[in-house]
Amino acid sequence: MKYAASFVSGRLTVYLAGELDHHAAGEAIRVIGELIEDNMPRECVLELSGLSFMDSSGIAVIINAVRRMKALGGRLTVEKPAPQPRKVLEASGIERLIAVAAGT
Repeated sequence: MKYAASFVSGRLTVYLAGELDHHAAGEAIRVIGELIEDNMPRECVLELSGLSFMDSSGIAVIINAVRRMKALGGRLTVEKPAPQPRKVLEASGIERLIAVAAGT
Protein backbone atom coordinates (compact mmCIF):
# COMPACT_ATOMS: atom_id res chain seq x y z
CA MET A 1 0.00 0.00 0.00
CA LYS A 2 1.04 3.55 -0.70
CA TYR A 3 -0.39 6.60 1.04
CA ALA A 4 -0.43 10.31 0.32
CA ALA A 5 -2.42 13.03 2.00
CA SER A 6 -3.33 16.67 1.67
CA PHE A 7 -5.00 18.96 4.19
CA VAL A 8 -6.66 22.13 2.93
CA SER A 9 -9.28 24.28 4.67
CA GLY A 10 -10.35 21.62 7.17
CA ARG A 11 -10.52 18.85 4.55
CA LEU A 12 -8.13 15.92 4.80
CA THR A 13 -7.81 13.86 1.63
CA VAL A 14 -6.07 10.51 1.96
CA TYR A 15 -5.00 8.89 -1.32
CA LEU A 16 -4.72 5.11 -1.17
CA ALA A 17 -2.89 3.13 -3.86
CA GLY A 18 -2.08 -0.52 -4.33
CA GLU A 19 -3.92 -3.41 -2.73
CA LEU A 20 -6.01 -3.07 0.43
CA ASP A 21 -6.38 -6.58 1.81
CA HIS A 22 -6.11 -8.16 5.25
CA HIS A 23 -2.31 -7.83 5.14
CA ALA A 24 -2.48 -4.06 4.57
CA ALA A 25 -5.59 -3.21 6.62
CA GLY A 26 -3.87 -2.82 10.00
CA GLU A 27 -1.32 -0.39 8.63
CA ALA A 28 -4.03 1.52 6.74
CA ILE A 29 -6.09 1.90 9.93
CA ARG A 30 -3.00 3.16 11.77
CA VAL A 31 -1.91 5.60 9.03
CA ILE A 32 -5.40 7.04 8.47
CA GLY A 33 -5.96 7.29 12.23
CA GLU A 34 -2.70 9.20 12.70
CA LEU A 35 -3.56 11.57 9.86
CA ILE A 36 -6.98 12.26 11.37
CA GLU A 37 -5.49 12.75 14.83
CA ASP A 38 -2.71 15.03 13.58
CA ASN A 39 -4.96 17.23 11.39
CA MET A 40 -8.32 17.14 13.26
CA PRO A 41 -10.27 17.68 10.00
CA ARG A 42 -13.93 18.58 9.67
CA GLU A 43 -14.09 16.34 6.62
CA CYS A 44 -11.99 13.34 5.63
CA VAL A 45 -12.01 11.95 2.10
CA LEU A 46 -10.61 8.55 1.21
CA GLU A 47 -9.64 8.76 -2.46
CA LEU A 48 -9.54 5.24 -3.88
CA SER A 49 -8.76 5.72 -7.58
CA GLY A 50 -5.29 4.24 -7.03
CA LEU A 51 -6.53 1.01 -5.43
CA SER A 52 -6.18 -1.92 -7.78
CA PHE A 53 -7.73 -4.35 -5.28
CA MET A 54 -9.77 -4.18 -2.09
CA ASP A 55 -11.38 -6.99 -0.13
CA SER A 56 -13.73 -6.83 2.86
CA SER A 57 -10.82 -5.69 5.05
CA GLY A 58 -11.11 -2.37 3.22
CA ILE A 59 -14.63 -2.00 4.59
CA ALA A 60 -13.18 -2.36 8.11
CA VAL A 61 -10.67 0.40 7.31
CA ILE A 62 -13.50 2.69 6.14
CA ILE A 63 -15.70 1.91 9.19
CA ASN A 64 -12.79 2.67 11.50
CA ALA A 65 -12.24 6.03 9.79
CA VAL A 66 -15.98 6.79 9.99
CA ARG A 67 -15.92 6.18 13.76
CA ARG A 68 -12.86 8.41 14.22
CA MET A 69 -14.46 11.22 12.23
CA LYS A 70 -17.78 10.93 14.08
CA ALA A 71 -15.88 11.21 17.37
CA LEU A 72 -14.52 14.54 16.09
CA GLY A 73 -17.95 15.68 14.91
CA GLY A 74 -16.78 15.42 11.30
CA ARG A 75 -17.72 13.31 8.32
CA LEU A 76 -16.05 10.85 6.01
CA THR A 77 -16.63 10.31 2.31
CA VAL A 78 -15.13 7.94 -0.24
CA GLU A 79 -14.27 9.30 -3.67
CA LYS A 80 -13.38 7.83 -7.06
CA PRO A 81 -13.23 4.13 -6.23
CA ALA A 82 -11.68 2.09 -9.04
CA PRO A 83 -13.97 -0.57 -10.57
CA GLN A 84 -12.98 -3.54 -8.38
CA PRO A 85 -13.14 -1.63 -5.05
CA ARG A 86 -16.46 -0.11 -6.19
CA LYS A 87 -17.92 -3.64 -6.48
CA VAL A 88 -16.83 -4.41 -2.91
CA LEU A 89 -18.35 -1.13 -1.67
CA GLU A 90 -21.62 -1.83 -3.47
CA ALA A 91 -21.80 -5.41 -2.16
CA SER A 92 -21.21 -4.19 1.41
CA GLY A 93 -23.97 -1.58 1.37
CA ILE A 94 -21.57 0.98 2.85
CA GLU A 95 -23.34 3.72 0.88
CA ARG A 96 -26.11 3.57 3.50
CA LEU A 97 -23.57 4.93 6.03
CA ILE A 98 -21.38 7.27 4.00
CA ALA A 99 -21.31 9.10 0.70
CA VAL A 100 -19.44 7.39 -2.13
CA ALA A 101 -18.68 9.74 -5.04
CA ALA A 102 -18.42 8.54 -8.64
CA GLY A 103 -15.62 6.22 -9.65
CA THR A 104 -13.22 6.28 -12.50
